[in-house]
Amino acid sequence: MSRYIKDPDATLDWAWDWTGWLGDDETITDHEIIVATGTVTIDSTSEDDGIVTAWLSEAEEGNVTVTCRITTSQGRTDDRTIRLRVMDR
Repeated sequence: MSRYIKDPDATLDWAWDWTGWLGDDETITDHEIIVATGTVTIDSTSEDDGIVTAWLSEAEEGNVTVTCRITTSQGRTDDRTIRLRVMDR
């Protein structure tokens, strides 16, 4: 699990790169961003050529766990999780 620091008032993009994991001619057909612990606002999400991006803003100080869950054209599902330490920077 990757760990990052985020200011409570910052609006930043976070990307999950699935290109090395996807098979030949396999694409992402669905993605979901899940806040497992803590509080953060998900402003928007997108997927482009195997990279899922989420714009995250307002967050409460503390630890926030954010998971990117994808489904592929071959019916596979997988998760990648990051942990944010929300604190004044």
